[in-house]
Amino acid sequence: MLRDYFLNKVEKAIEDAVNAGKLGEMTEYQRGSLPVEKPKNPEFGDFAINVSSLARVAKIAPAAIAASVVDFIDKEENDYNVIGGFINFKAGENLLADSLIEILRKKENYGRGENVKSEKIILEYISANPTGPFHIGHGRWAAMGSVLANLLKFYGHEVYQEFYINDAGSQIQKLGNSLKIRVRQELGEDVDFPTDEEERKNYYPGDYLVPVAKAFIEEYSETLRSAQNDVDKLDLQVYCDFAKEYEEKVQRDLLDRLHVKFDNFYSELSLHNSGKVSYYVEKLKESGKIYEKDGATWFKSSDYGDDQDRVIKKVDGSNTYLTADIAYHADKLERGFDRMIDIWGADHHGYIPRVKASLEALGYNPERLEVLLGQLVNLVINGNEVRMGKRKNMVTLEDLVDEVGVDATRFWMSMRNIDTTLDFDIELAKTNSDENPVFYVQYAHARACSIIRNAVNDKVDTETGKTIPAILSVGEFDKLIESADLKTLVLTIKDARKLILKLEDFKNLIVTSARDRQVYTICRYVQDLAAEFHSFYNSTRVITDDIELTKSRLVLVWTFKTVLANALRLLAVSAPEKM
Repeated sequence: MLRDYFLNKVEKAIEDAVNAGKLGEMTEYQRGSLPVEKPKNPEFGDFAINVSSLARVAKIAPAAIAASVVDFIDKEENDYNVIGGFINFKAGENLLADSLIEILRKKENYGRGENVKSEKIILEYISANPTGPFHIGHGRWAAMGSVLANLLKFYGHEVYQEFYINDAGSQIQKLGNSLKIRVRQELGEDVDFPTDEEERKNYYPGDYLVPVAKAFIEEYSETLRSAQNDVDKLDLQVYCDFAKEYEEKVQRDLLDRLHVKFDNFYSELSLHNSGKVSYYVEKLKESGKIYEKDGATWFKSSDYGDDQDRVIKKVDGSNTYLTADIAYHADKLERGFDRMIDIWGADHHGYIPRVKASLEALGYNPERLEVLLGQLVNLVINGNEVRMGKRKNMVTLEDLVDEVGVDATRFWMSMRNIDTTLDFDIELAKTNSDENPVFYVQYAHARACSIIRNAVNDKVDTETGKTIPAILSVGEFDKLIESADLKTLVLTIKDARKLILKLEDFKNLIVTSARDRQVYTICRYVQDLAAEFHSFYNSTRVITDDIELTKSRLVLVWTFKTVLANALRLLAVSAPEKM
């Protein structure tokens, strides 16, 4: 990375200045303490390093430190200047051309992490109840989780994606009872869900169970017919299992459509049936971290930083949600993962210390669990927010995908920081305008492809009807991409500095985004990159009468197209060649 290149130059110069006795009272320098920044005024340079922090040791003014350090820098063809305690530097033409050559050589691997200390990571996200269609909020976790997985893999980690199916609670019985009512209705009975608000909470009265009821009647038609449509002849568990399997398939089909690929769907019920929940509770007992109080069983989570102890078995003998989660997270580590990353809703903030407490009590390092807390989505249609929920008429995630498409859904769901509430503007997401970020970015890729097509395809003069030969044949263009050198590329540097610097910044984006577990930064990057390309295109002719200059600019267009496609691939958003 260019920033690393210049940082190494500056840090070596600091060491040389210290050895020469030119930095006051400084006798040594430890590398890694100075960040590389972007100057607020781009006229100052491409990057800047603030050496003011060295003044505490050197006992001289920051400006004097910077001036002394610059004297020891091997400047080659790059430009350095000092403003106060900042050392600013501007990349020379050869260095920028080298950046483009790196893209040409690495192609789809450009930006991929190098010399990374790889971790085996299990990433768990969405983990919805199998009691109905995904709501809009699930779409945010689906998009962000899958982009994060793509990012971490591209950076160099081994990532295993898991969906934890919450199928062991009372909600499955509620689902079965709700399906039974819908089946009765489909068979002609005059029956409906309770109107009392409290009683109604024990059902899922959404219309989405109507097609499930139709499918159920078709599956069990012979049984129901022989029993004269007596739905009670079938055990409730039959309804529960059918509805659960049906809804799981609906969810998985939508995930496939959204390009969200899980390596495993882990059933909470299987966790209980395997005896793992009981096993880990017993381990906590053996370590003295479980006690009885008021008829309930408690875990001493306050011993590990939680604000109070937590119930893991209620008075009625049923487990709390925490009980299974303790076993589930311990099981993840027992499966050999170095790190666990969970994506939860912001309302689960208080849940983090109790899960970490359980891991520590079981003898694991609690820092192996990372939890990303995210805000929900406000869906906006014609300026009005839409209510969402299984118990009312709702706009589901599938409705949204049908309306705006997969690309817009994924991009919009990923484009804000996870801790920020997202306003998803459906009307804007559907528009073919520069105000719609996904259209703006995809159009930039299509425009780049169009430029290259125009360069390698013959044209017909509409006035004379004569064929105008292409500037380059496809073979010549391919050879150009494979053999472009510094001399070829330097021709266009002065016209495209900002675009080239933005292309080069993709490598830093991967490093920082993977480190910080952020994906909105990729959306912001592709928008900025597209803006730089549109600006270059609007101010500079790519295909000119100067064949060498044209070749240089075509290579630049190709590198732009490649880097943008690499970034869109992380987002699992298509990079169209025509629009």
